[in-house]
Amino acid sequence: MSATPGTPGAGDRDRDDRAGRYGVVAVVPGDPLLAPLLQGLHREYAERYGPAIGADEMAEHPVADFTAPSGGIVLLVADGCTVAGGAFRRHDDATAELKRVWTAPSHRRRGLSRRVLAELEQRAAAAGYRRIRLTTGNRQPEAEALYLAAGYERLPGVARVYPGGVHDVAFEKRLG
Repeated sequence: MSATPGTPGAGDRDRDDRAGRYGVVAVVPGDPLLAPLLQGLHREYAERYGPAIGADEMAEHPVADFTAPSGGIVLLVADGCTVAGGAFRRHDDATAELKRVWTAPSHRRRGLSRRVLAELEQRAAAAGYRRIRLTTGNRQPEAEALYLAAGYERLPGVARVYPGGVHDVAFEKRLG
């Protein structure tokens, strides 16, 4: 599951981009700048899906999966604080998988998730991937809307079913 990205608002996005407020930083596991993203995701998953599902999701895909040369982690940082980010990893030789897309609640609706997606797509293409896949939980309608607006196509069927009526929704996008 990906975490809840903010739905972009064109006016906010334009203002923030012109001001150059958000710097893009590539990090590796263990970097202190990564901690707010991981903690925020854990809280988000626990609130939306329950503590067990949230913990399972974070443990199933350890941060070490997202290292070069087959993956990467990108953060947006403002005033030294992590406010958004995401990661990609190898799914197969031609396909990257996006995970951990997140925006801090106080920074949502500014187009940051779109900026994270664009950065991850660019880096995945540079790593040789031709398409991207991802899943998000069915209790994250704003994430689904973001991915559809960014050109991702919903894949048929349900990727995975969890207890309590929770399931993943899968998306894919061709790069280039």
